[in-house]
Amino acid sequence: MNFPDNLKYTKDHEWVRVEGNIATIGITEFAQGELGDIVYVDIGTVGESLDKEAVFGTVEAVKTVSDLFMPLGGKVLETNPKIDSNPESINKDPYGDGWMIKVEMSNAGEASSLLSAADYKALVGH
Repeated sequence: MNFPDNLKYTKDHEWVRVEGNIATIGITEFAQGELGDIVYVDIGTVGESLDKEAVFGTVEAVKTVSDLFMPLGGKVLETNPKIDSNPESINKDPYGDGWMIKVEMSNAGEASSLLSAADYKALVGH
């Protein structure tokens, strides 16, 4: 299982890549494995400013629907257009083509409260 060191993680299984004041967010390889085959993603929050831990959308797999939580507060700038027509890209490449949203962070300091790759790996027992 892959836990890229250049990313931060949440206990809710989202990953975050911080570049300046922009955060790219998706779900981890562990999360997509637990969900199974992803068939639909619903993110209707583009343009909205959301607080940390607010729901920014849902991901639907064959077996279940799961909420997606903001790892940090900010304004949702865009969603990944690839996941509309190819939601399975989240299963195939969760840290690359399967990213979900880009956010302009309202408080970059919140990123320091996220988990490191080693901490997340320990959390999920790998």
